[in-house]
Amino acid sequence: MQVIGFLGVILLVGGGVHFYLWRRLVRPTTRPGRVRQALTWALVALAVLMAVGVMGGRVFGMAAERVLAWPAYLWLAVMFYLLVFLVVLEIPRAVALLVARRRSRAGAGAGAQSQPVKSDAVAPDAVAPEVVASTAVASTAVASQGVASQGGGSQGMGSKGVGSKGAASLEAAASVKASVEGARSSQRPSSQRPPSQETSSQRPSAEGAPSHGPSSEGELSHGPSWEGALSHGPSWEGAPSQGLSSQGPSLHGTSAEADSSPSIDRRLFISRTVAAVAGVGALATVGYGVRTALGDPVIEPVAIHLAKLDPRMSGLKIAVVSDIHLGPLNGLAHTERIVRMINGLRPDLVAIVGDLVDGTVAELGPLARPLGDLQAPSYFVTGNHEYYTANGPLEWEQELNGLGVRSLRNERVEISRGGAVLDLAGVNDISGGASGDGPDLGRALGGRDQSRPVVLLAHQPVYVKEAAAHGVDLQLSGHTHGGQMAPFNLVVKLQQPVVAGLATIDGTQVYVTRGAGFWGPPVRVGAPPEITLMELLA
Repeated sequence: MQVIGFLGVILLVGGGVHFYLWRRLVRPTTRPGRVRQALTWALVALAVLMAVGVMGGRVFGMAAERVLAWPAYLWLAVMFYLLVFLVVLEIPRAVALLVARRRSRAGAGAGAQSQPVKSDAVAPDAVAPEVVASTAVASTAVASQGVASQGGGSQGMGSKGVGSKGAASLEAAASVKASVEGARSSQRPSSQRPPSQETSSQRPSAEGAPSHGPSSEGELSHGPSWEGALSHGPSWEGAPSQGLSSQGPSLHGTSAEADSSPSIDRRLFISRTVAAVAGVGALATVGYGVRTALGDPVIEPVAIHLAKLDPRMSGLKIAVVSDIHLGPLNGLAHTERIVRMINGLRPDLVAIVGDLVDGTVAELGPLARPLGDLQAPSYFVTGNHEYYTANGPLEWEQELNGLGVRSLRNERVEISRGGAVLDLAGVNDISGGASGDGPDLGRALGGRDQSRPVVLLAHQPVYVKEAAAHGVDLQLSGHTHGGQMAPFNLVVKLQQPVVAGLATIDGTQVYVTRGAGFWGPPVRVGAPPEITLMELLA
């Protein structure tokens, strides 16, 4: 039941994590369509693969688990570190999106302020071509008539003749002016026409103007020239860029569209950048972790002083190893390497502190046989994973006894050296309590000589509080894997008093080894595999 509950929690949490990954890696980085659908289904497939891989050993057997475990557990590791990187990037992502949103709003405001005020003027191309042409002809006629009248004056023509020609020119100019203004007025909305503006039909005829005199001639020669108004007035070439075209959505789109498109692009760029950083970081971390987990364990030399230790026992060397985790991802070479490294240390005794296997003797028995080659006296206590196997820990204890590795089931042995004696005790893991096979320290330590130091083998560090209450000098534990994949070590601290290394709890020293194998993902980050060479000093 404990295993089913644990796996259920993993699957439930895994489902939530996959949904979070979809929200950060798929939805904001793609547009609706085939690509998003493909990535969504790929993420669903990976979630199913992980679930089947975790449950595969119990449902399909060890043979199927060996096939499914590698891709399933590797994806579990990648998923974990994608989660870690994305959570770390949440704040930078939020800040970047906020900055992009503010810039988008600022750009939209600036665009609205830069739009020109609508002009009442009408572009030349909006005026009838024939009107413009007639204007040019009339201007030429006025100029030529003015020259002719001046020339005639030099030949002695009378002032009456000049006045008659000037009146004709004035009439022609007035007619042209009325035509132009009428064409312009027709292009404006009626609400925008000035009250004083009149059409050509409402203006008095040029015949009503003086037919001769200095004022009429002066108006033509020195007043505002209609030719100059057309040739030197406001240039219409700039009008398209300043007026009409800026209001034409059919040519350039609306300003809202121009401002929203960069904003969308910025959000998409930020989301894809975050996804890329998280993806590269996760893959690089997992790659490093796989290399570490599958590499040789680190030899950790540790010297521990015991107040009760007889000087004749000083210098006793104990090789401590735990969490070997023989299973679908570890082959025979894994066990052989550990045995070879331990024998190379030449310890006085070997302590295997639980979680040796993740399967039955029938499935994994051949992988454990190299343990029979350990040269020093070797002792074993159960871990929680021995209780997770289909047949329980008893068959493994019998198997190990046949290989020369003695199981300490809530019992102790005396280690003698040079006439001095050390008590070495071992207790079952606390996971066995559910089946009536839990730890019994009273039984293991009952009737011993209190003047001698005692070293206790207990799989989980949390048991140190019970050990301290019974006067244990030193407890050797494993179970935590040192966190195995940082920052999971922060979570381990919530359950165990020590994650790795040496500490003192309630007057009892406890050393926690990181283990020589791995469980689940073949990945170790920040917690390399370890074999501890411990030296006891008086």
